[in-house]
Amino acid sequence: MFNIIISIVSTIIVYLIMAEVYKRFHHPLLMPVITASVFLIACLLLLDIPYEVYMEGGKWLQHLLGPAVVGLAYPLYNQRHLIVKYKYSILSGLLIAMISGLISVYVLLVLFNVEKEWILTALPKSITTPIAMQVSETIGAIPSLTAVLVMIAGFTGAILGPYIYKLAKIDSPISRGVSMGSASHGVGISKLNEYGEEDLSIGSVSMSLSAVIGAIICPIFAYLIL
Repeated sequence: MFNIIISIVSTIIVYLIMAEVYKRFHHPLLMPVITASVFLIACLLLLDIPYEVYMEGGKWLQHLLGPAVVGLAYPLYNQRHLIVKYKYSILSGLLIAMISGLISVYVLLVLFNVEKEWILTALPKSITTPIAMQVSETIGAIPSLTAVLVMIAGFTGAILGPYIYKLAKIDSPISRGVSMGSASHGVGISKLNEYGEEDLSIGSVSMSLSAVIGAIICPIFAYLIL
């Protein structure tokens, strides 16, 4: 019981501290989801605390992911008119993003002569974690490693996304939402919250639809390249 309380309390405190740091300096690399994760991992390693011990409490926080995702339905409902208006643009953008993502990952890893199992493991990287792990297991890949790649994709999008938007002069909520939601899932969506409710809503629906589309297309693509 003590381990559970320490894990939960320490995680919350670290996140709140990092959130304050981010508010003060507001740099993409200081996003609390990134800095808090790095700090907690460093503490576990330095104090020689097994991951299993930390997850005695961490699993209770993990259970809150479901309600958190459901909570995204509120801005989605508020911006439903926008989603209906641009439904074809959103769907076509997601299909192109998913297919181009699969092809680019496959080609890049083949060029580097990576083993097929690792290629399969990387394919679901742009699908939200729970579904990505299921897809990874279905196609004979390594689910735990897929989860790590999903996190890397999320962090990369959240960090580089704002710079890409600025460089390419992308100021459309539809474009930002579809790109971040389809490539960087939950972590990216947390960044979209800073742009406004329209971006957050499009990002939420893009993440959900990407999960559905990816769960269908990814196994088919994996079958074709085997």
